[in-house]
Amino acid sequence: MMRLLNPKQEELLRNERKLMNNLQLALERLGIEQEDQEALQQSIQQLEEFFLIVVVGEFNSGKTAVINALLGQRLLEEGVTPTTTKIHLLRYGEQQQPTLIGEHQILFTFPVEFLSELCIVDTPGTNAIIREHEIITSRFIPRSDLVLFITSADRPFSESERLFLEHIREWGKKVVFVVNKIDILKTDEERNQIEDFIKKNARPFLGDIPDIFSVSARDAYRAKQEDPGSWEKSRFGPLEQYIHNTLDEGNRFRLKLLNPLGVGSYLAEKYLDMTSSRLQFINKDVNLLDEVNNQLNFYKEDMQHHFTARMAEIGNLLYEMESRGQSFFDETFRLGRVFDLLSKARVQQDFERQVVSDTPQRVEAKTGEIIHWLVDSDLKQWQAITKHLAERSRDLKGSHWGDIGMGSFYRDRQSLMDTILRETRRVVETYDRTREAKAIAESAQRAVTTSAALEAGAVGLGAIVTTLATTAAADITGVIMASFIAVIGLFIIPARRRRGKTKLLEKISAVRKQLIHSLQSQFHEEINRSVQHLHEAISPYTRFIRSEQDKITTRKAELTSLKEEMIRLKDKLGER
Repeated sequence: MMRLLNPKQEELLRNERKLMNNLQLALERLGIEQEDQEALQQSIQQLEEFFLIVVVGEFNSGKTAVINALLGQRLLEEGVTPTTTKIHLLRYGEQQQPTLIGEHQILFTFPVEFLSELCIVDTPGTNAIIREHEIITSRFIPRSDLVLFITSADRPFSESERLFLEHIREWGKKVVFVVNKIDILKTDEERNQIEDFIKKNARPFLGDIPDIFSVSARDAYRAKQEDPGSWEKSRFGPLEQYIHNTLDEGNRFRLKLLNPLGVGSYLAEKYLDMTSSRLQFINKDVNLLDEVNNQLNFYKEDMQHHFTARMAEIGNLLYEMESRGQSFFDETFRLGRVFDLLSKARVQQDFERQVVSDTPQRVEAKTGEIIHWLVDSDLKQWQAITKHLAERSRDLKGSHWGDIGMGSFYRDRQSLMDTILRETRRVVETYDRTREAKAIAESAQRAVTTSAALEAGAVGLGAIVTTLATTAAADITGVIMASFIAVIGLFIIPARRRRGKTKLLEKISAVRKQLIHSLQSQFHEEINRSVQHLHEAISPYTRFIRSEQDKITTRKAELTSLKEEMIRLKDKLGER
């Protein structure tokens, strides 16, 4: 790049190479577009190449004439129609010969000292009828270290040139304006007006007042060939002096390093905007997931709260049975009914009729209500989740989020959402309330049966309640009758009544606690299973979105850090 670099320049060069390579890796991880990848790669390669001056402008503005005047020879073809159809690279060489180095590039070597430490690039007109010319020029701009922007005095800084300058600005290039064909102007005032017009209109694009050289390339070329007297009139001297003296080795080094930094800054800003757009996009999904999770948490809390109230109703039924049991004992186990107590079967029958009564049927009915409530609530929650997903899917399909450079992410995410949405809809459409209720009822019955250590053949919760209650009665009445037969007397019955009553109430209380505990455990399990099922349905979507959010956030932080490093390096180069 340079014949000799001092230690400070070598350190700057090393730091920039490392920084730009890190930027390239970061952008590759984000999914950089091929055109941007090529521009960045070329700008990094330029660090090892000659200083590159790219000459741009509309066709017939005199780009080629300016180059020929700089070289002092008519080495390139000139014309009033688009004559440059390819990128022409001009370098120093002992032999004057063209070499095709690509579909759109031709290398010309000339034994001209002016080219010994730099390379000049002649480009197609930016407003050529053949639009491919403009594309070629635009793609070559990122490689430039300095842009000579040629405009014509007869149509200075046209609309198409403004648009092209805006494109150049994005890449952060050093731009020098050359107003050609001033020989057609009649006065210096006209020239000053043109220069003021360019300064005024170019400053918003470049952020500063540009360097402007007004020249007549035709007079400059004539002066070098045959008419030295035309040199002063051509005003070409300041432009050559700028290129030879202002762009000395130190300034060329600074501009050479600023070139990749300009490209890198532009791409960093572009992909930071893209990551912000991605995060904005993803955050809507995250908000949806948060809303769904909050809804599921609220659903679980609400279900458990209402379930507790519903179970209290079953508990009250059993409390009522306990109360009737106490009354039954007081009424039955007394001296006036001593002969009734001699029939154990009769006592048990009275117990079933007076104490147990219709409690089993009422318990079973309440349990059935809870089961159907669980089933309906579960279905409503599936419907709510499906609605949320469907609304988000419709929002996306009506937008242009897929055009923000998200590539495979958008396709993968949409495919995943469609799959999950289809599954939730399938669940809703095929939801069988009867089947679900039956499954929960059977699970609850098995839980109570197992907890109470009863035969699995017992039919229904009502039968279980009857079995538990009457078995307790049989045990207690058996104890009382055995004692009664052994010791007949006025004083024994009250004592046995108190003891038996206490044991009977303990048994009935155990029935109530056992039944409530078994049902609570089973129904809480059903509620948790329902919530878990809903979570599992959207878990692939949740994992995908959370993972992408973390990844993009990390990439954005990485890119922001690299951008800040580029700014610091630019500041160092600006201090030179």
